[in-house]
Amino acid sequence: MSYAPEGQQHQPYRPEGHTPQPPYGDQYGRPYGQPHGQPQGQSPYGEQYGGHPQHPGQPPQGHWEQEQPERPRRRGRRWLIAGVSVLALAGIAAGVMAYYEIPPFTDKGSSVSFGQNGGGKGSGQGGSGTAQQPANSKMLMPTGPAAEFKNSMTLPDGTHVAVTTLDGKKSGFKGKVWVWAPKEYNDPKFAKSGFPVMIALPGGAGYPSNYWMGTDLGLQTSISKWYAEGKSKPFLLAMPVLNPGPDDKGVYWDGSDIPGQPKMGTWLTEDVPDLMKANFRTVKSRDGWAFMGSSTGGFAGMKAVLKHPDKFKAVIASGPDIVPDSSLWKGHDKEKAENNPELLAKQLIDTKGPDVYIAFQVGDNESNKKTLPDVQKFVATFGNKGPVHTSLRVIPGGQHNAKTYVPNMGEGPIQYISKVMEGPVE
Repeated sequence: MSYAPEGQQHQPYRPEGHTPQPPYGDQYGRPYGQPHGQPQGQSPYGEQYGGHPQHPGQPPQGHWEQEQPERPRRRGRRWLIAGVSVLALAGIAAGVMAYYEIPPFTDKGSSVSFGQNGGGKGSGQGGSGTAQQPANSKMLMPTGPAAEFKNSMTLPDGTHVAVTTLDGKKSGFKGKVWVWAPKEYNDPKFAKSGFPVMIALPGGAGYPSNYWMGTDLGLQTSISKWYAEGKSKPFLLAMPVLNPGPDDKGVYWDGSDIPGQPKMGTWLTEDVPDLMKANFRTVKSRDGWAFMGSSTGGFAGMKAVLKHPDKFKAVIASGPDIVPDSSLWKGHDKEKAENNPELLAKQLIDTKGPDVYIAFQVGDNESNKKTLPDVQKFVATFGNKGPVHTSLRVIPGGQHNAKTYVPNMGEGPIQYISKVMEGPVE
């Protein structure tokens, strides 16, 4: 499921109060210098001159000195109005160039270095060098090497959503990852603290972008708001592409290592976390690592937590599938079973594995009418049995889209996982 906000149409920017003036004429259409109430063609010098009887329209001798101050005033008025017009047009042009992201009127594409010291060897702020790790610390300093992040957008609080192209060393897949750090990350109060990480996965194609990286859904600002309200941890966000290509004709990869296909399971659970560890102060233990996702992304996040409980502790799964159903699994039943959340949950319970926490949220008006019953069945079968802990929020009138899921995360799911996670930690 991909999401495009409704009713959002962009208009070229026009600064308020900057209406361009018609060139070389005032607002009433008179030539500059033509006094109000005077018919066109009459001498602009006024009746006091009257004209010379032998030279109509010419000032009489002896009055030339009185004429001199009038011309500089007319020239000054012309320059003033011309200057205002130029400034107005320049303002409009700057706004349009900013809208179309044309440098230097936008900071999109500029380099971003996360951390108050701007990085650098030993700074511990996401620099290119490996910083010294404090002894007995719960925090993991950036391991390096530093990625090249480019600004995707700047939020009102001054934080940045930045993007890099990650060449996954373990998966062999190369794709884009967007990242965001809350303003607290650069707060001197937390200069020696490791922050929890949330890997946010989209639904639908999830390629070539990840819709959580946009500001229209408000995920980043919501996390900041929820943290201020005491509901959420100040998560670092990693927003990778979900699939290696478009999900044309319903072909997708289930966030898994399907034989013969790009290893998207390894990409999400190994390469993306390694990117965050290399560039940010994070939490050493699994207590600082979580997923969230909607639809297919919800399935992939839930499956990752159940399959790798030693690495991840919690997930918010919104409107997820419960079992793998990609057509690419054909002929690979064994591998498909190894990526089935129902079987993984049973295995975790049987082996008394590490505790994991799954916060489901599902609308009661989902497009797939099986979604809510399937989630309810999973909760009834595996929820709160042994190490598998679950919560379920049913969203009244909720539909199968991210616009439904984000605001409702703040009504329970974000608190549920935040209570069991750590960070910031020293």
